[in-house]
Amino acid sequence: MSQDQLIILKNKETGEVYWTRKHKKKVTRKIALKKYSPKLRKHVMFNEVKK
Repeated sequence: MSQDQLIILKNKETGEVYWTRKHKKKVTRKIALKKYSPKLRKHVMFNEVKK
C-alpha cells in the first residue's frame, strides 16, 4: 500500500483514528465516513485530517 494514498480519519469527540486510502487524483474533496466508535459504542462520523 502506497504511503501517499493513506489518509487519517479522525473523530473529533473521542480522538479515535481510522486509516484508509484515497485516490488523490480522482477525489479532491475531504472524505467523511461513518465508522464504528468502540468508545461511544455506535456509528459516528470520522473526518479526514492532515497527517
